[in-house]
Amino acid sequence: MDDLSHISTFLEAQSAELGASQNTLLAYGRDLKDLAGWLNNQNANFATASRDHIEQYLIACDADGLSNATRSRRLSAAKQLFRFLFEEGLRNSNPAIEIKGPNKSKKLPGTLSSNEVESLIASAANVGKTSNDRLRNLCLMELLYATGMRVSELVSLPIAATRGNPDMLLVLGKGGKERMVPLSSQAKDALTEWSNVREEIDEQNRKKRQPISKFLFPSRGKLGHLTRHAFYLIIKDIAVEAGIMPSKVTPHVLRHAFATHLLENGADLRVIQTLLGHADVSTTEIYTHVLEERLKSLVLKHHPLAK
Repeated sequence: MDDLSHISTFLEAQSAELGASQNTLLAYGRDLKDLAGWLNNQNANFATASRDHIEQYLIACDADGLSNATRSRRLSAAKQLFRFLFEEGLRNSNPAIEIKGPNKSKKLPGTLSSNEVESLIASAANVGKTSNDRLRNLCLMELLYATGMRVSELVSLPIAATRGNPDMLLVLGKGGKERMVPLSSQAKDALTEWSNVREEIDEQNRKKRQPISKFLFPSRGKLGHLTRHAFYLIIKDIAVEAGIMPSKVTPHVLRHAFATHLLENGADLRVIQTLLGHADVSTTEIYTHVLEERLKSLVLKHHPLAK
């Protein structure tokens, strides 16, 4: 088997056995093709690569100015591929098993204030060519901030998960793991309004004998639902309408705002971990600076010697 065949087989296994998302598979594919190309220039391939090859590849990535996070991700992809090849008997050793990557910097991306988020949500109701577009955009923003969902989880939300005016939504996260996220009253109202519109659209499609979308936010594109890129552009338009720098606003920033604001108001870190769908609390610990500031404020406000 050549390297591309190895990559294809590996990705199929990741999809079938671990339920890896399409975005994860695409990222693995890009990283592994880059490694395969570098190895080819060294007259090597996945079958012959040694530990020294992989370490030299990481040095080359560093020389190219790639960030710690990108190099860590590429090493992770390589480790998983070589482990797969070894376990499947396609190699007699795993050359990446003992290689340690660069430490990931746990940096919290920029966030938004509560007032900025409120302004964004209010502005969402004014952005869109049609009244249906505006209701959809409002629902997107309300759900994103109310639940802290990943953008891929939000845009691919099945309409079946929202039936019956639910107080909580069942979300399918990374690795096929499910979790429950609660809805605020505002989010429920926005969801109800958009769901009513969706029912009207479905009824029109039935009369025209056109297919009925299974997604809450349908699209005519290949995926059948609103894409991450399309929502990214929508949220930029909403930022302009709200008078906020578009560069400051992304779906991921709204997810961080959700977590930050909950912690600022007393939520437990473990609760945030569950709501965000983090497999390990260490991922959630990038928010500990919020807890530190809150604890410092409590001490300065309530400790008798602090006065």
